Amino acid sequence: MYNRILFILLSCLSASVHAQQKSLKLWYDKPAKLWEETLPLGNGRLGMTPDGGLTNEKIVLNDITLWSGSEQDANNYEAHKSLPAIRKLILEGKNDEAQELVNRDFVCKGPGSGGAQWGKYQTLGALEIHYNHKGGDAVPKDYKRELSLDSAIASCSYTLNQVKYKREYFSSFDDDVDIIKISSDKSGMINCRIVINRPEKFTVKTEGQQLQMSGQLDNGTDGKGMQYLARVSVKLKGGNLRSDQNSLIIKDATELIIYVSAATDFRGNAFKEKTQQYLTGAMNKPYETQKARHIASFSKLFKRLSIDLGSGKIEEQPTDSRLAAFYKRSELDPGMAALFFQYGRYLSISSTRVGLLPPNLQGLWAKEINTPWNGDYHLDVNVQMNHWPVEVANLSELNLPLADLVKGLVKPGERTAKAYYNAEGWIAHVITNVWGFTEPGESASWGAANAGSGWLCNNLWEHYAFSMDLKYLKEIYPVLKGSALFYKNAQVKDPKTGWMLTSPSVSPENTFYLPNGKTASISMGPTIDNQIIRELFNNVITASTVLGIDADFRKELENRLKLVPPAGVISKDGRIQEWIEDYKETDPQHRHISHLYGLYPASLITPTHTPALAQAARKTLEVRGDDGPSWTIAYKLLFWARLQDGNRAFKLFKELLKPTLRLDINYGAGGGVYPNMLSAGPPFQIDGNFGAAAGLAEMLIQSHDGFIDLIPALPDAWKAYGNVKGLKARGNFTVDMNWKDGKIITYRISSTKAKKVKVKVNGEIKEVISKSN
Repeated sequence: MYNRILFILLSCLSASVHAQQKSLKLWYDKPAKLWEETLPLGNGRLGMTPDGGLTNEKIVLNDITLWSGSEQDANNYEAHKSLPAIRKLILEGKNDEAQELVNRDFVCKGPGSGGAQWGKYQTLGALEIHYNHKGGDAVPKDYKRELSLDSAIASCSYTLNQVKYKREYFSSFDDDVDIIKISSDKSGMINCRIVINRPEKFTVKTEGQQLQMSGQLDNGTDGKGMQYLARVSVKLKGGNLRSDQNSLIIKDATELIIYVSAATDFRGNAFKEKTQQYLTGAMNKPYETQKARHIASFSKLFKRLSIDLGSGKIEEQPTDSRLAAFYKRSELDPGMAALFFQYGRYLSISSTRVGLLPPNLQGLWAKEINTPWNGDYHLDVNVQMNHWPVEVANLSELNLPLADLVKGLVKPGERTAKAYYNAEGWIAHVITNVWGFTEPGESASWGAANAGSGWLCNNLWEHYAFSMDLKYLKEIYPVLKGSALFYKNAQVKDPKTGWMLTSPSVSPENTFYLPNGKTASISMGPTIDNQIIRELFNNVITASTVLGIDADFRKELENRLKLVPPAGVISKDGRIQEWIEDYKETDPQHRHISHLYGLYPASLITPTHTPALAQAARKTLEVRGDDGPSWTIAYKLLFWARLQDGNRAFKLFKELLKPTLRLDINYGAGGGVYPNMLSAGPPFQIDGNFGAAAGLAEMLIQSHDGFIDLIPALPDAWKAYGNVKGLKARGNFTVDMNWKDGKIITYRISSTKAKKVKVKVNGEIKEVISKSN
């Protein structure tokens, strides 16, 4: 009897696990025709995107560290001399003339982000496999291509000429190489030729039976930039291998395992030795051991959180068809949101690694040399959005690479602060790269934004708020203090209001009409700057108190806060003003909604504590509309979640999942997702994936308003049933919960030590003791 009960329990568990695995897959019934249909794999350093081609397969390769360009000093050290004149013109209402002066004297020297020394994130290249199927090529049967999110393994299978073929691909979390296994169910049926290449700056050769590609990128000065090396080796079961000058040729094998080891000399890495070391380590292990260790290492992160929002009628379809069906009838597929949320977590784990670089505009997946917007780090929302889901989604350590990047901006940012503002502290403007660029961009209309460094400090603070790690807080305190010191030092007094404001600055990347009919972007004290400064000063005050240091500086910030504008000023039409003056914007549906920073990611505007500002935020969003590039749609989703309007947030989620194949550069309406569910600006920008993942979490849990709020923005689509385990809340709490018919039926809040916490459950705020982990 006992054995029978145990068998039933294990069977149910197996069925449950199988169901979850089934729902955590992207799959397709044909090869990818476009790169935007390929399946992204990555281990935080290396990445690849196989297209599953039958006769010719292309696998695009990436290394997160592969950048052209080099360190440069593009500061104009005479810029601060023009500062008084610029500020005077702004005070006189001559913003257009001030902007001309900024463009002349207050931008970076040289071509800025358009130059070779700025550099760009680039594709490593492509591994190409040219197959020769015995019996001649025919139409394949039962073709299937899939990506398993909970194992980080892609596969491709089909039957051709009565032979079943299978391919498996993963970027190993064990020995740090890319691995492709190709097998057939009949002996001697694998025949192919393997080559490797990239669009420029590469040399290919073979050494024995190892294929190698090497090169050096342009640094923008003498051409001797970053070096890279990729090595390709294979193991066969049956058949034979030979090499020619630039390829590996496999004949009559039953099984083929391809190993790709690659690295760059970024930060002085001994890339030649390391690539051989990684390759040897991987090839000395049995494939199944390597695969099992890869899954185990990946799972340590991925399986911290599970989510079930129910199943529907269309989730058995191929993912591209499922996306189209979801956009038409979203109520038939409640599980799509859970899949997309877990896909966001998968992409986070796959595109960054502690000790390396944060994900850039494309994560780590780039198909080109000339990546859109250089594949760099944009500081006026994009790189911040890349990190918004990691804390709440129980991937806290994946914030650390960004913290390292920001630490590297402090020294160059101090030079920039002196050069342009004659100020103490440090600043980064609107764009940066791996070389530590902090100067203004090359055009006043967007490049003069002051918000970048302060906004980055929000991301750094959130890691502390969620982890409560005092050692980490000590490490980042000088970064936060330096940023606060800059803003305090660089503010000027507005004679109309008495407020202390930034000047000059812009509200990212927006433009307004002046009373004379002309347009400008340059102003003083745009709302985002005031919100960031208010939040940053308060965070530094808190950190100083917690750490028991800097009492004098803390007092200075407390006094200055009295002169910082409030979190928002409501305009005559009921919206939150974007600028200190109630200007009319040139584009009411502009993709940036920077003046709602106080609503998200900050917590300065909440329905509970600032209901009038929350209502003004709603009106602001109504005028902005629901469309835009994908990252914009994701940001609006987050705003509506913070306003606790679950149905409107879900409407934005549905809009973000609009299928598209557009590849043009888009600044307006028309975002969506590609068949592989990567977000489209277009073109591909990964921030839409991460922003939407953060938005979905925000619909389920919020912890910014002094208490943990369970299902604060639950849409009708998810009310019937839901189960989530492993969400995180500020204060280092872990939250599990179940709901039915829109009401929480069970929940569990745990922490490393039992402690009091306020929680809002079904509309009631109560104080509970957390469970000890």
